[in-house]
Amino acid sequence: MKYYLIAGEASGDLHGANLMRALKKEDAEADFRFFGGDLMKAQGGKLEKHYSEMAFMGFLEVLIHVRAIFRNLKQAKKAILDYHPDALILIDFPGFNLKIASFAKKHGIRVFYYISPKVWAWNQKRVLSIKKNVDQLFCIFPFEVDFYKTWGMDVHYVGNPLLDAIAAHHTDSQFRVNQALGEQQIIALLPGSRRQELKRLLTDMLQVSDDFPDYQFVIAGAPSFIIDDYQPFIGGRQIPVLFDQTYNLLLHAKAAIVTSGTATLETALFKVPQVVVYKGGRISVAIARLLVKIKFISLVNLIMGQEIVKELIQENCTPKSIKMELERLLQDSFYRGQMLGHYDQLVERMGEPGASNRVAKLVVHYLGNSLKRSE
Repeated sequence: MKYYLIAGEASGDLHGANLMRALKKEDAEADFRFFGGDLMKAQGGKLEKHYSEMAFMGFLEVLIHVRAIFRNLKQAKKAILDYHPDALILIDFPGFNLKIASFAKKHGIRVFYYISPKVWAWNQKRVLSIKKNVDQLFCIFPFEVDFYKTWGMDVHYVGNPLLDAIAAHHTDSQFRVNQALGEQQIIALLPGSRRQELKRLLTDMLQVSDDFPDYQFVIAGAPSFIIDDYQPFIGGRQIPVLFDQTYNLLLHAKAAIVTSGTATLETALFKVPQVVVYKGGRISVAIARLLVKIKFISLVNLIMGQEIVKELIQENCTPKSIKMELERLLQDSFYRGQMLGHYDQLVERMGEPGASNRVAKLVVHYLGNSLKRSE
């Protein structure tokens, strides 16, 4: 079978790679073309656009880069028609992928959507587009199943793909030695995978490091960047940037400062107390506050339905406020223990690994049924 996948962010590249690995087990003749990243490329097939050329954050940023977005859409549509896959698998990235879903449906291509768009957060009318253009929807949060039922849709809860990635991780028992980190306790900095996030958040994170000289601060480098992208922010500080070592870093971290996104959930699953930070463009955030219908921005708090980790957003995200929260995580044993206890509940709620395998089996199953009906 021929599969075309589209992932527009670092997290989508990770989940896409795991899904491709699972599809190869279910379909020995699986052939791939995709928009994605280096992790997907390592699974084989043809990478036609890297996500680093696609990820734009916020309403204003999207407007600024609208021409690039339209060029990417045009390229994706042409590539899909040229390849004419048996299945188009869209991974998150809804602003782009819902347009591609509509296009593919009009051309008779079966559309599978892995990781539901967060339509429960805002613009719920997008469910109508999903219902019309997506053949099968695979969700990674249990509450999404009930949400879609209210719109007359039956969807699949497949578990969360982060559990797959963590289960597949091979721990480096010599991590400290191999990375020359010494014996100081580690504070992990996860500033995100978008360039705007580095500009808005990394400076504040690094300023906080000046107030904790007894700790070793370490930056988790995003795969879409190189060391030169971080150096202007680091300056003369002795703060290493480690690439492809995020899980090993979290295994050794005492606490973490994390930009809102998938990394907040990863940090919680590794049982690392964290403070979540976020800054967007003023116009983008103002619009979001009018439209978004959820109480929290971090996945940890959204899944648990309460504030488990502190969220410092926009004007509340300052070096001073980050410092105060980090001090609590390091010095207040009750506060720290309470967060770790909530993490245990989170892990139980998330269930078992195997999301990628479940999605692969379902995709191959539906494609097989489709072929039987056409014979």
